[in-house]
Amino acid sequence: MSKENIPVALKRMLNFNVPHVKNSTGEPVWKVLIYDRFGQDIISPLLSVKELRDMGITLHLLLHSDRDPIPDVPAVYFVMPTEENIDRMCQDLRNQLYESYYLNFISAISRGKLEDIANAALAASAVTQVAKVFDQYLNFITLEDDMFVLCNQNKELVSYRAINRPDITDTEMETVMDTIVDSLFCFFVTLGAVPIIRCSRGTAAEMVAVKLDKKLRENLRDARNSLFTGDTLGAGQFSFQRPLLVLVDRNIDLATPLHHTWTYQALVHDVLDFHLNRVNLEESSGVENSPAGARPKRKNKKSYDLTPVDKFWQKHKGSPFPEVAESVQQELESYRAQEDEVKRLKSIMGLEGEDEGAISMLSDNTAKLTSAVSSLPELLEKKRLIDLHTNVATAVLEHIKARKLDVYFEYEEKIMSKTTLDKSLLDIISDPDAGTPEDKMRLFLIYYISAQQAPSEADLEQYKKALTDAGCNLNPLQYIKQWKAFAKMASAPTSYGSTTTKPMGLLSRVMNTGSQFVMEGVKNLVLKQQNLPVTRILDNLMEMKSNPETDDYRYFDPKMLRGNDSSVPRNKNPFQEAIVFVVGGGNYIEYQNLVDYIKGKQGKHILYGCSELFNATQFIKQLSQLGQK
Repeated sequence: MSKENIPVALKRMLNFNVPHVKNSTGEPVWKVLIYDRFGQDIISPLLSVKELRDMGITLHLLLHSDRDPIPDVPAVYFVMPTEENIDRMCQDLRNQLYESYYLNFISAISRGKLEDIANAALAASAVTQVAKVFDQYLNFITLEDDMFVLCNQNKELVSYRAINRPDITDTEMETVMDTIVDSLFCFFVTLGAVPIIRCSRGTAAEMVAVKLDKKLRENLRDARNSLFTGDTLGAGQFSFQRPLLVLVDRNIDLATPLHHTWTYQALVHDVLDFHLNRVNLEESSGVENSPAGARPKRKNKKSYDLTPVDKFWQKHKGSPFPEVAESVQQELESYRAQEDEVKRLKSIMGLEGEDEGAISMLSDNTAKLTSAVSSLPELLEKKRLIDLHTNVATAVLEHIKARKLDVYFEYEEKIMSKTTLDKSLLDIISDPDAGTPEDKMRLFLIYYISAQQAPSEADLEQYKKALTDAGCNLNPLQYIKQWKAFAKMASAPTSYGSTTTKPMGLLSRVMNTGSQFVMEGVKNLVLKQQNLPVTRILDNLMEMKSNPETDDYRYFDPKMLRGNDSSVPRNKNPFQEAIVFVVGGGNYIEYQNLVDYIKGKQGKHILYGCSELFNATQFIKQLSQLGQK
């Protein structure tokens, strides 16, 4: 299962759909890139502006912006095949904006729309200028080497709320499912593999499975035009063994997306504005030192890209936060040592030549200085990353302290793992210093979802009063109550494994006072590995384990001629490759849990995908809309 496919496919497209060869001599062909918002979202997490420039892209513009003609330059278009996009492209042809046009559609374009473009090209006598028209099948967004989401534009169309609305019509539900299936189909075309599909019964995931199976089947049946024969990007890589696609429904586990978290990436997503691998921070510029009565200074906004190129991020995004704080500190110290060494050498170089000792030191140091100077770019990059992570980690730490997030995280872990609680839930809800109303609501919902026995009406009223007094909106609880009553008929509550965190001594190494991150008052919790429900389901199906949780999962093999549905897998061997896809939204906690799970499995790969990626705030908002009377 090659994660290289997606950037490779994009580079091939930007290179006029011929494979992009590295180190080819000569300048690239200069060209402009025209995309819509969908195209922009797909490209931006994967290719930096510098990489685009290296590929000859001098300008990248939105399709629906005002663009001036550049008649001697070819244009590469990367857009969805929508009515308005196609109208605009036809207008570009009529206005003869560019020298030639390479039209790439993110998703397959219909015959009718192709004819519209052909007619416009004829009318504008620009037929010869339309160089190529391609369906790229790239209608999904890759955020990590092993993680993708369906869309960012119009994501409310496939949101948890859209799928679970009580008043949704059959036609609306069809549209939601078709949107999800179209993206998943694109994903497998890019991967160059036909999966074996497993899904739970009676859920939205099952509807996706049935439609995807049908779409793959139809494509395979058309031998001439099948996208899965011969020259696909991933063909031959894992062709001997097909991947497993596990489709799960968000409703099997509603506690995890509400859970407070303790690992770096998940915390950044939970408490900061982190979106398509970019985090936006507000820097408070000192209000204290402004004279009395003066307006507080404007807050500066800074944004940072957190991508696989960033070595520190790659290494630590899944680490518990106190470890991250410690590592930033260590990086800073090693950077300072290197910087001091360069300064010291520079001062020695300025010495007069009389001193015998200095001369011999000089020849010695020249070599050292040369190597020090040649490592300067590396040193500057190191400094940039340290500054970036110092800022991001400081912003996260402010939230942890202000909202006592460590207390919430530890308490929720205990609830989810059915450990005895050392403090009453009412105490935390009623504590004005512990967290925001939303934090309290999240904690209570997790308690309510995880409880074997729902609290008695009298207890519930008491909780509701405390939550209302704390400023909480009770709509999400309204929805979870209905959901739980419905889920009770379907199955028992999900279990979350055994206890997980154990606090380390507060005076651990992170707390040394020289540290930038003074973490006093913050518990240094150490994570113990345990599998979340989605990981457990994957493990059962990937390893072919028999388990009541997954024994009645449906089985689809689009390559079988007759699609007779059965839960009996024909394949008895464990899978090496798997994709877990959560219909109804996913989160970084689940993703990280899968990453940690697969670390121990030699030679196995998994990818995590979801219809949208939300943090707890966004999820609570959807639950609240569902719970409105």
